[in-house]
Amino acid sequence: MNHPLHITNSLTRQKEQFIPLNAPLVGMYVCGPTVYGETHLGHARPYITFDVLNRYLHHLGYKVRYVRNITDVGHLENDADEGEDKIAKKARLEQLEPMEIVELYTGGFHESMRMLNILPPSIEPRASGHIIEQIDMITKIINNGYAYVSNGSVYFDVIKYAKSNDYGKLSGRIIEDLIAGAGNERRVLEGQDEKQNPADFALWKKAAPEHIMRWPSPWSDGFPGWHIECSAMSKKYLGETFDIHGGGMDLLFPHHESEIAQSKGCGGKDPVKYWMHNNMITINGQKMGKSLGNFINLRQLFTGQHSLLEQAYSPMTIRFFIMQAHYRSTLDFSNEGLQAAEKGLARMNAAIVLLDKLKVSPESTFDVLAIRNKCYESLNDDMNTAITISHLFDAVRLINSVYAETEKISEKDLIELKQIMNSFVFEILGLKAEEKSNDGDIDGLMQLILLLRADAKSKKDFPTSDRIRDELNKLNYSINDGKNGTTWTKG
Repeated sequence: MNHPLHITNSLTRQKEQFIPLNAPLVGMYVCGPTVYGETHLGHARPYITFDVLNRYLHHLGYKVRYVRNITDVGHLENDADEGEDKIAKKARLEQLEPMEIVELYTGGFHESMRMLNILPPSIEPRASGHIIEQIDMITKIINNGYAYVSNGSVYFDVIKYAKSNDYGKLSGRIIEDLIAGAGNERRVLEGQDEKQNPADFALWKKAAPEHIMRWPSPWSDGFPGWHIECSAMSKKYLGETFDIHGGGMDLLFPHHESEIAQSKGCGGKDPVKYWMHNNMITINGQKMGKSLGNFINLRQLFTGQHSLLEQAYSPMTIRFFIMQAHYRSTLDFSNEGLQAAEKGLARMNAAIVLLDKLKVSPESTFDVLAIRNKCYESLNDDMNTAITISHLFDAVRLINSVYAETEKISEKDLIELKQIMNSFVFEILGLKAEEKSNDGDIDGLMQLILLLRADAKSKKDFPTSDRIRDELNKLNYSINDGKNGTTWTKG
C-alpha cells in the first residue's frame, strides 16, 4: 500500500487520513432504520457502504466495534417535533400493537441485510431499550442550561447553545437563517407554541392521551425525541468521543447536527472525530424514500414485482450496482444500470471460476502485484469502490486472456491473483456466490429451453415458441420478453 486510508470528513469537508483515537480499536456508529415499513433500495446504500468500510477496517487489522441502532420510538412524521409517531401511526392503521409493527419490520430488515451479505453490527441497540440513558442525558443537558421544560415536554435551547458553540458547523447551516426561516413558518402544528424559539428541537415529548408509546419521566409520561436516542446509545457503547459516525446525507440536518449539540450540551465534548455521509439513490432525479412514496422495496427488487422493474434482480446484483458508484455521489435508479451490473457481476464470477483452470508458465507477461496495489490505493482514497471494481475488471480481462493463452502467468503469480480476488471481491466488497435453487441444474435447463424457444422464433415457428411459453406457465415459470433479451422467473 502506497498511502494510508483517507476518508472524507463531513465536519471539515476535507479528505483526511484516518487515525483512530485508540488504535487498533475503532468505534463506529451508523444510524439504523425506523422500522415502520419494508426495507427499500434507499436503505440498502448506507448499510452496504458502511459494511464495506467495516470489512475493510477489519482487513487492515483494526478491531471494530460497530454499533447500528434500531429506531422503534420517537421518530415523528415530519422528521422533527410534530405529527404522529411513524410506528404508532402504522400500528393504528394495521390495528396492531406498536411493538408488533417493530418486530415485523425489524425481522424483514434483518432478512434483507442477510440476503445482501451485510455483516451484522457488533451491537444493535433499540431506542425503546435505552429510555433510562436518554432521560439521564436530558437531565444533564437541562442542568447545564441548554434545555428547558415546557408543558411536560423538554426542548433543546438552540439560541443559548449557539452563544458559545458553533451550531450548524456540520451541515453548514447559519443559525440566523435557521431562526428566520423557522419564524416564518406557520406555527400551527402540535407543540410548536411550546418552544421559546422555533429552531429549538424536542428532547422529550409529553404524550397525548391517545398516544400508546409512553414512558414515565421527571417531566411527564411521554417519549424521547428522535435525535437524543443516537446521542445516548453511541455514548453508552462507544464513549463520549468515538471515531466514525455514518449515515445518509439526508441525516446531516437536523439529525446529526442535533446529535453534536446534545452531546456537547451534556458533556462538553465533540462526540465524533470523522463524520461520513453517503449520497442518495434517486429515481428520475428525486430522492427515494418512504415519505415521498417513490420507493422500491428490496422484496420487490428480488421478485421483480414492481411497475418500474423490467425483471427481478438478485441481492448480489443490487450490492454490485451500489458499489459501482462512489458512496458520496448520487446514484440514479435504472433497469439499464441494474442489468449492466448483473452482466458485469456474471463476468467477474465466471473469471473467478476460471482461476482453477488456468495453465501456469515459467514467467508472467503482466504485473499481478500492480493490480493489488491499485485496489488498495482506490480503497485508501476515500473508499472508492467504483475504481476498485474497475481494477478488478482489469484482472478479469487478464484471467480471460491467460485462459485463451494470449497472456501467461507463473504459479507464484496465480496464487497471488487468487488471493487478490478472494480478498477484494469476497472479503472486502462482500460479494458471494448466489444461492442456488433446490435443483442445481435448473438454471442451465432454463437457459437451454430459452435458446430453443429463441431458435423457434428466429425460424418464425411461432406455434412452437408459444407452446414452450404456455407449458412453462403451467409449471409456474414466467417468460419475460424484454428489449434486452428474454428472462424467466419462478412463481
